[in-house]
Amino acid sequence: RRISGFIGGWLVDSESGIVVASEGGTGDFDLEAILTANIGVARANFRAIESLKLTDSVEDILVSLGKQVHLIRPLERSPKVFICVALDRDTANPGLARIQLKRVGQSLSL
Repeated sequence: RRISGFIGGWLVDSESGIVVASEGGTGDFDLEAILTANIGVARANFRAIESLKLTDSVEDILVSLGKQVHLIRPLERSPKVFICVALDRDTANPGLARIQLKRVGQSLSL
């Protein structure tokens, strides 16, 4: 919630789609629609890595929209679980948000 431009955030198991934790921000945003779209984005990236048989992993995914920025970051210890935040593009700093999300992810023990 301390990330500049914060709209909403979720901790999600991408395999089941279960939201482990969530935090809603302010504004007239359909947080459920944002979450559903980002689960699809994360799953597509995970499938792409598997289908390409890459020995690599997704560090983070940045989706830039006209008024929002969505940042998806899989946990290092549990890559199928990810943190997702939606940010207001006018007030967010995506670079700083990436650093903050990395720290949050490292502090979680799942």
